[in-house]
Amino acid sequence: MADITVTEHLLLHQKRSPQATGQFTGLLYDLILSGKTISRRINKAGLLDILGGTGEVNVQGENVQKMDSIANRILLYRMERCGALCAMGSEEEPELVRVRPEFPRGDYILIFDPLDGSSNIDVNINVGTIFSILRRPAGCTGEVSLGEVLQPGMQQVAAGYILYGPSTMLVFSTGQGVHGFTLDPGVGEFLLSHPDMRIPEQGHIYSVNEGNRNNWDEPAREAVEWFHTCKSPEGKDYSARYVGSLVADFHRTLLYGGIYLYPPDKNKPNGKLRMMCEAAPLAFLAEQAGGKASDGRRRILERRPETLHARTPLFIGSARDVEAVEAIYARYPA
Repeated sequence: MADITVTEHLLLHQKRSPQATGQFTGLLYDLILSGKTISRRINKAGLLDILGGTGEVNVQGENVQKMDSIANRILLYRMERCGALCAMGSEEEPELVRVRPEFPRGDYILIFDPLDGSSNIDVNINVGTIFSILRRPAGCTGEVSLGEVLQPGMQQVAAGYILYGPSTMLVFSTGQGVHGFTLDPGVGEFLLSHPDMRIPEQGHIYSVNEGNRNNWDEPAREAVEWFHTCKSPEGKDYSARYVGSLVADFHRTLLYGGIYLYPPDKNKPNGKLRMMCEAAPLAFLAEQAGGKASDGRRRILERRPETLHARTPLFIGSARDVEAVEAIYARYPA
């Protein structure tokens, strides 16, 4: 395979990707540069004393890790200056971040989780940056309103994640399939390594935190029990795999198939995962790769978030596995 960079890949597919304008390409360039910077910091985290928590609690009610804060600052600083954005939403910021007047503004909106799974850094487990790119509605001028940002996931023009692990990978889609790029440290470029990624129609792995079982509702318990007893296409039992880092669990699901489940529970009746910076971008990737994403009753990409930090249950992965969960939920009243 020729060494194709992300920018070259966008230019090669520009005729089929109307989003691949010069402004969009510049946005992606600065997003990738941010990812490289975060990757370098993570690789040196143990040496630079940037492991552990800051002692602060974010808008989600979660303890902020030092690398959360660092990754968030890197993205906000770099992306505000890229010239392609008018606003940003971060998991770590309570309000919408509007690009200040002293910087050039564009037509795009960036929503991101700066460092998903950051509590796992201390034990050297994969973490990642998840991002969603929206376009400001046509005809809107002046200061960006929150209503312009609260778009259903199907209106995303691009989405993806940067996975920081044994190698650093960029996986993204502009609506023309899902493609994976691996960072070559020698040349400092993300090179195409996983073209046209596809989720198997049915997998053999289920991924869920069964420690929450006692707090689940009845359909969630029944769904997980179904995966305890069903068979894979090869006639084998399903295996349980759970990293506890959404981006890592989803990446495995994307490659091998199966399903990732985060049901609602008594403590989080609306689910735990954030709609705009976690569920929607990963749902976009799942569907582009031939899979599905649901809240148990409805397609994730059809849902319009009511707030910037709206939450949702999430069942995502192979189409048949997600359909099995939806069939179970359909037997119970909403």
